[in-house]
Amino acid sequence: MHTTSAKGYTMDVSEITGQRRPIGYWIKHLHGLTESSFEKLLAEEHLTRRHWQVMNVVAREPATVESIDAELSPFLTAEQPSLRPVAGELRERGWLDGEGELSLTETGARAHADLLGKVTATRTRLTDGISVEEYQATIDVLRRMSANMGG
Repeated sequence: MHTTSAKGYTMDVSEITGQRRPIGYWIKHLHGLTESSFEKLLAEEHLTRRHWQVMNVVAREPATVESIDAELSPFLTAEQPSLRPVAGELRERGWLDGEGELSLTETGARAHADLLGKVTATRTRLTDGISVEEYQATIDVLRRMSANMGG
């Protein structure tokens, strides 16, 4: 893979990194590992990633389904155009309450706190051995690469 450096000359990324697999491989690989780790953790509680995301939004402050959908819009699909059914499932568990604005019940707040501890432990494992500076630099590089591709 060739790329143009900030100085304007073309470089072969594999020559620079010594890696034969390009960044796309590592992004996809890491995404798969991260998703499967979270799926496994949440499946123990019979939850999905969307359940966790809805709980996390509502844990910050009460929210309507419409505002939850707006915040989590990157995760909505043609098959799942709204998180209303997910919120309904959490309500059936007794974890969400409210008509217009949804909020966590006391039981839901305890469940969220328990899950937050487990999610935090998984995120900590993900960044083990990586400094804050390295993490921030990685995020910055990925953000700039996304911008380069029009995103």
